Amino acid sequence: MDEIPFSSKEIDEHFEHGYVGFIPGLTEKTLSSKKQFQCSRCGTSRKHHFYSFPCARCGKQCVYCRNCIMMGKITLCSKLYVWTGPPLHHKPQQNPLSWDGKLSEGQQSASQAVLDVVHSKKTLLVWAVCGAGKTEVLFQGMDQALQNGKTVCIATPRTDVVLELAPRIKKAFPHTAIAALYGGSEEKHLPAQLVITTTHQLLRFYQAFDVIIIDEVDAFPFSSDASLQFAVEKAKKPHSAIIYLTATPSQKIQHQARKGIIECVKIPARYHRHPIPVPILKWTGNWKKSLATGKIPKPIFHWIQTRLQNKTPFLLFFGNIEQMEKYLPLFQKLYSELLSVHAEDPKRKEKVQALRMGKVLGLLTTTILERGVTIPKLDVAVIGAEEDIFTESALVQIAGRVGRSAAHPTGDVTFFHYGKTEAMLEAISHIKSMNLEAKKRGLIDV
Repeated sequence: MDEIPFSSKEIDEHFEHGYVGFIPGLTEKTLSSKKQFQCSRCGTSRKHHFYSFPCARCGKQCVYCRNCIMMGKITLCSKLYVWTGPPLHHKPQQNPLSWDGKLSEGQQSASQAVLDVVHSKKTLLVWAVCGAGKTEVLFQGMDQALQNGKTVCIATPRTDVVLELAPRIKKAFPHTAIAALYGGSEEKHLPAQLVITTTHQLLRFYQAFDVIIIDEVDAFPFSSDASLQFAVEKAKKPHSAIIYLTATPSQKIQHQARKGIIECVKIPARYHRHPIPVPILKWTGNWKKSLATGKIPKPIFHWIQTRLQNKTPFLLFFGNIEQMEKYLPLFQKLYSELLSVHAEDPKRKEKVQALRMGKVLGLLTTTILERGVTIPKLDVAVIGAEEDIFTESALVQIAGRVGRSAAHPTGDVTFFHYGKTEAMLEAISHIKSMNLEAKKRGLIDV
């Protein structure tokens, strides 16, 4: 870990006893007479990630990594401090899990697979539909790990999901030292046995965890950032369990599962035994042109009006921030309290909470809310579902926001479009396939 939660005196004492060592911030080697650098924190070796500058520490023209500079400058002359003493063990806990819920048949088989992997220290893919109750599937395996004094990490690509998961995990494990880590977190120096974190924060850890759970493993930015994948490998102990969770695994992970490279368990049904709502396709004509002239296309207008009349919470997904903000005033003429939310919105958390608490009925949103957000009763629509950003995975995840509650297991998912795309059709096929498998396995009642 590059940030040791000790005082200077303690660090000196640990150095003296050989408990704290260091590794170089950057490593350097020469290939074909050209220098190549690699960052020890984020793993990058791409030439454009490195830049030289006059360094006050070494007094030379030094090199630093730009890829992970948001976590502090790492230079050729700097060091990353790591624990090199005896393995750090937590005191084994007795019955750390405090949860009296009941797992469905599908959840129970996945829970056993998680428990087995915690023991065997292998890699497991839990392929579970949106709303299957993936978090609860982890509880027995986490409970066993904590009882044995092991360190557990749940990592997810987005801060929203950390904020959603943290209170649920803390409630389930009330006597366990738990830290929620994300940009701006006040818990980053807590000596926690169970860590809930964004994948970016894993860059700070070195051989720290016995069990690492990667939630939404296919989500941006983790799926496309080699540094974050490097961070997982660096943060786990040499012999450890890795568990991938997702409703939409990449082709690469599916291939690994088919070849037996990693183990796999599938949950094709939600815990409440109702099928996933299948999206409806609705043609809107040139919706961009209509909105630009101050008119909401009739299918979209009637869809929103129905939700307002029935007081049903809703999310309207747009392909980008610029479109959403441009047309927000037009939609506010239909519903004055309508809000918009996106990744850079400083009030994102408060706005989602307002929808959850019923203070507002609807939100315009980008794909930032396609995952990790649970509203008990919700309808969703995508405006411009033909846009490139709405991939099969994104559309499946968006549809997965609906019908998650046992009290409200149904709902409406509508893809408004100006032309069908392969992604739309594949998303619908994906959902129908899962529902069919769930029915064949007797995991749904309808």
